[in-house]
Amino acid sequence: MSATASASVWHRGPAVPALHLLTDEAVLERTDFAPVAADLMDMGGARIAFHLRGPRTGGRVLFEHARALLASARAADVLLVVNDRVDVALAVGATGVHLGRRSIPVVDARALLGFSARVGVSTHTDEEAAEASAEGADWIFAGTIWVSSTHPDREGRGVGAITSAVAAVDATDGTAPVPVVAIGGVTPDRVATARKAGARGVAVIRGVWDAPDPGAALSRYLQALESDE
Repeated sequence: MSATASASVWHRGPAVPALHLLTDEAVLERTDFAPVAADLMDMGGARIAFHLRGPRTGGRVLFEHARALLASARAADVLLVVNDRVDVALAVGATGVHLGRRSIPVVDARALLGFSARVGVSTHTDEEAAEASAEGADWIFAGTIWVSSTHPDREGRGVGAITSAVAAVDATDGTAPVPVVAIGGVTPDRVATARKAGARGVAVIRGVWDAPDPGAALSRYLQALESDE
């Protein structure tokens, strides 16, 4: 069965959280990572998706982090997502995975994790967005929208990339348009602009983790998203 044919019988799960909080190597190496992560999960609850992401971090380290975070995520009703590593998500029983260019296809990830798993995909072109939607992704990241410190070598595509990604997924044959999440240089002040361009939500790393008070920063993002609804 083709990826598109498989997606035609796939019905997307519950609403995708509007705020996706990601990690990277610098975040994972913080000495206070575990307690701060637990506090942010408790604060955000079902309003956030917490992405355990470490592109250059070994599988064993990601597994240990995921296993340590799972209880906090479940207690707070947080969507815990492991980026790229389907094997780690499967091993710890994480809620879902987020796939990139190096990852396996959506349909294969879902076959391994089960149809209750949530699967997201990073996209950088409208063609990639349409393909991910047709394969049955639960959400897609569209970026990089504004220049970010995480990827300083990439030029921002601008908010037009959000609008065109939304149009691309609307044009597919899926059961419902896949939610588009804006990523790259998103600040609380830019949330409304992203939403007006069609984004269902936003994804952040530095805006929260590099703030003097990560909890207060998370609150500002949530307030910006909620005031725009």
